[in-house]
Amino acid sequence: MFEFTPPEITLLDLINQAGLPGEPWIGSAPVNRVVADSRIVQPGDVFVAWQGGARDGHQFIPDAIQRGAIAVIGTKPLQDLPIPYVQVKNSQAAMAQLAAARYGFPGRKLTMVGVTGTDGKTTTANLIYQVLAHNGYRAGIISTVNAVIGDLVLDTGFHVTTPDAPDVQRYLAQMVQAGITHVVLETTSHGLAQHRVDACEFDIAVVTNITHEHLDYHGDYESYRASKGRLFEFLAETLEKPQGNPRLAVLNRDDESYPYLSTLAGENQATYGINAEALYRAENIENRPEGMSFVVSGPGFRIDMQTKLIGQFNIYNCLAAITACVNGLGMDLEDVREGVASLEGVTGRMERVHLGQDFTAMVDFAHTPNALRRALETAREFTSKRVITIFGSAGLRDREKRRLMAEIATSLADFSVFTAEDPRTESLDEILQTMAHAANQAGGEEGKSYIRIPDRGQAIQAAVDLAGPGDLVIVCGKGHEQSMCFGDIEYPWDDRVALKAALARRLGVNGPEMPYLPTQKSV
Repeated sequence: MFEFTPPEITLLDLINQAGLPGEPWIGSAPVNRVVADSRIVQPGDVFVAWQGGARDGHQFIPDAIQRGAIAVIGTKPLQDLPIPYVQVKNSQAAMAQLAAARYGFPGRKLTMVGVTGTDGKTTTANLIYQVLAHNGYRAGIISTVNAVIGDLVLDTGFHVTTPDAPDVQRYLAQMVQAGITHVVLETTSHGLAQHRVDACEFDIAVVTNITHEHLDYHGDYESYRASKGRLFEFLAETLEKPQGNPRLAVLNRDDESYPYLSTLAGENQATYGINAEALYRAENIENRPEGMSFVVSGPGFRIDMQTKLIGQFNIYNCLAAITACVNGLGMDLEDVREGVASLEGVTGRMERVHLGQDFTAMVDFAHTPNALRRALETAREFTSKRVITIFGSAGLRDREKRRLMAEIATSLADFSVFTAEDPRTESLDEILQTMAHAANQAGGEEGKSYIRIPDRGQAIQAAVDLAGPGDLVIVCGKGHEQSMCFGDIEYPWDDRVALKAALARRLGVNGPEMPYLPTQKSV
């Protein structure tokens, strides 16, 4: 691991470079960090306060000052503070600009590829990263799974979306120092709406799709879509770079978001899809258990492609990556073909777990209605026997998903086990009751087409014990995530470990212990 030291900067220079109102009286004290949590303030830090859904950061200004903050940024008209105070319209936007300035605007020194969408972001981001790395580019990636900087892999945490702006800018600065030239940044709707990726200087913006998700936060589909659209609006704001910047929008021509995003994205657009209107199209798709083959046709070319990924939804992810690399980065088609074929898989995405059982078992991150539908449709292609699925619906999140996902499972799976998925402070029994009611309304019957088991480990064990030869068991909703939230506590949890534990117990072989959750009961 290499040592990283950010460039020195004074308070006045930081404020001015971030485009905030800075006057000479602010002073030239050296700045340490830019932070929004008063509990971690250290001497020399700039504290940014904003009004959040659960707290008002302005209430913690005295604590930040006591801990050594040298300046405060906020939105309220405050006076008589013992340190400089700068009032702004939007603290989160200001924080992103301050963080970028603190680290020397690293995005201006990198070729930046942003990937957003409801489903497929992580896979598409990893495909682009793999194509770059396979062909010798000095590439880095920041995703909801981790950040990869050369040989250094950093865990981005439990239940994260896009990391906070200071973390994003720090990762980018580390990449600049490590000699990275190209960065793929997965950008969620929360990250975009909360200005976490402002000042990243995107050169290429990619969307996978925009479907039903996070309406608890955004309110409606139009607002959710607008937050995703910010990534494409950023293209016009990107400064000219010595290495050039294509300012390319990569759009899914088959997705309902296309008409809206195409009006935001400027003139430089490239589309992908399966329908004839797309610039980059997939044809002759063959889906097999070990992967897929397909033909990509585009402006003046046709080329055979292969991927170890499965499911037609991954054809779209491959097309998005191919379009970004060929049209946006100017890469050779053969190099891109080899890069796509070299990706072994993505953690927690249609990931098989095999301990010698006579049925297929896998884990997938599918936690939205659209993703669950695609996962179950893909599962159906790989067995002529039963598809058994285990999933839940998160507490304090979009409630409509509970009904939709239960209906989809009733339609596409032979048997479902409804269970916990981060209930947080909501009643797990009430969540499962909502799902059961929806399943009944869709023609399901408890005990015959589905059951409810609150403990996720015991739910997975029950599904594994039910499986017969040739069946397919798929655990959906958590994928790569490493924790499960009950109340305000994150309990260590990994669906892949839990599935291995369940399989080992059924087979009578050595395996890991089933992770503990507070719903676990003695059996």
